[in-house]
Amino acid sequence: MPSLKEIKNRIASVQSTRKITSAMKMVASSKLHHAQVMIENMLPYETMLEHILKTFLASEADATTVFSQERPVKNVAFVVYSSNSSLCGGFNANVIKMMAQAAEEYNHLGKDHILIYPIGRKVAEKATKMGFRTAGNFNDLADKPNVAACIEIAKEIGQKFVDGELDRVEMIYHHFKSAGSQILTRKTFLPIDITEELKSDKERDLTSNVVTKKAQEYLKNKKQSSEREQVEVKPLADIFIVEPDMNTVLSQLIPKLAHLMLYTATLDSNASEHAARMVAMQTATDNADELLRELNLQYNKSRQQAITNELLDIVGGSVNN
Repeated sequence: MPSLKEIKNRIASVQSTRKITSAMKMVASSKLHHAQVMIENMLPYETMLEHILKTFLASEADATTVFSQERPVKNVAFVVYSSNSSLCGGFNANVIKMMAQAAEEYNHLGKDHILIYPIGRKVAEKATKMGFRTAGNFNDLADKPNVAACIEIAKEIGQKFVDGELDRVEMIYHHFKSAGSQILTRKTFLPIDITEELKSDKERDLTSNVVTKKAQEYLKNKKQSSEREQVEVKPLADIFIVEPDMNTVLSQLIPKLAHLMLYTATLDSNASEHAARMVAMQTATDNADELLRELNLQYNKSRQQAITNELLDIVGGSVNN
């Protein structure tokens, strides 16, 4: 049985660790709030642009572009999003696992025909260790989402697709649904899939940082009740008048959509990282509280036992005298 001094030292150590995890949880919560604001400001524009382009391509019979044409896959690229640091639960492990599974589907091409665009240090290190080719260093983009950097990556990928160096490009990232839910997503970047119309995600919660199950259910029910009171507005008909010509319109819309798809995935991954770290640190803090409760109980028991033994020695000595 450990001594009182050992238990006391253990309590001090756990209390020190708890202060660290609690502080990291507060920092992650603050960063998550900023990430949610960035997504909220960008989302309506990205959603409407993708809706317009995909509906336009699907409704016009002669609306063809090199970016929407399927072709035999000889070279494939993956844009994979992870974090630069640890202590965020299974966030990075899940992304790396899906990347390995996706690459395994194209093993018949050979690793020389698989290119990885690693957004984040963790996935970059793993891709290099697995022997895949990487397109560069994009670690800064994982911590600080940047529109200009996303535009440069999209331009590079688009040019390689046009030149025939790439036949298919996919993205692997965490879709941010709420502070307590991040969905690991594998999405086709190029060629553009015109058969799959974008579905607006009404379940996306960008207002709350709470992660407990009861709080999430309460906010969801409250949101649904408020939505019933609102008058539904019918969307406009998807009828397009193309000016000056179809090729000009497509040449402007498709690059914008590609830039925004990459930027949206970057924001989603960034917000998901902070949410995962916040949940992990909250769990660690709760575990520390439970451990402290058990250690304090053990300390009190040992202390009481020592006092009882001393009393028994005193009483026994007085009786013998």
